Amino acid sequence: MSADATPLLLGERVPGQAVLGELMALQSRVPPRNWLQRVFGASPLRPETIMGYKGVLGEIAVGRILEGLGPEWLVLHAVPVGAGSADIDHVLVGPAGVFTLNTKNHSGQPVWVAGRALLVAGKRTHHIRSAAYEAARAAKLLGSAAGFPVEVTGVVVIVQPKSLTIKARPERVAVVRDARLLDWLRRSQPVLGPEQVSQIASAAVRPGTWCRNPPAASDLPALQDSFTALRKMVEQARRRQAAWALSVPAVGFVVLANSVQWGAAILQGLGGR
Repeated sequence: MSADATPLLLGERVPGQAVLGELMALQSRVPPRNWLQRVFGASPLRPETIMGYKGVLGEIAVGRILEGLGPEWLVLHAVPVGAGSADIDHVLVGPAGVFTLNTKNHSGQPVWVAGRALLVAGKRTHHIRSAAYEAARAAKLLGSAAGFPVEVTGVVVIVQPKSLTIKARPERVAVVRDARLLDWLRRSQPVLGPEQVSQIASAAVRPGTWCRNPPAASDLPALQDSFTALRKMVEQARRRQAAWALSVPAVGFVVLANSVQWGAAILQGLGGR
């Protein structure tokens, strides 16, 4: 799909863009770490921003994987849908069909699937139901815009899980590990001809297909720069925590890290980021 065929509002949206704006807005309200917290590797993230941070990392990782698809595929990221703040992480249109991808970053955690149930570290999630809803919604919207029925497959993409065990595959949703996503798409049987792909893609790139009032354009470069800076701080904090863990007795380190992270109120005004 040529780049000049894709409108600015959708074709140039980047992976994680919708979550990125929300994350940086929340992170801007987090108090700066003082010098002692920085020295001992206290994370700049807080409970209310950790999930968003991981979500952006997951969507970026999947976006990079999708760059491996050929020019016969249309790939859209962070597609705004409906009247609220909802979005679809990735929408794909190609010879193998139409797919909506719901990216879930469960790095280092075991994932277990049996029919409608998807558990992460033993805890039940709504991932499969959400993916099925997204696919049905996309089918309705794309079909209306294209003028003919469009079948859409919902996919839950699990990013870097410790393990992925599928006891029974869901009926209408695929669950795929990120490392196997590209091969899975390439091995899928062709179901659409070039003309059908072109017609559906033409509908998919139009913002009005998905929502009546597309969100206003954000200052994407500034958001990306802010996220890059945050990511550097998070990685630096992790390296410092690891270094202290090797040099301080384990029990003492845990106590120290917790007190630095959540206590030391009298030192809050001594330093910036």
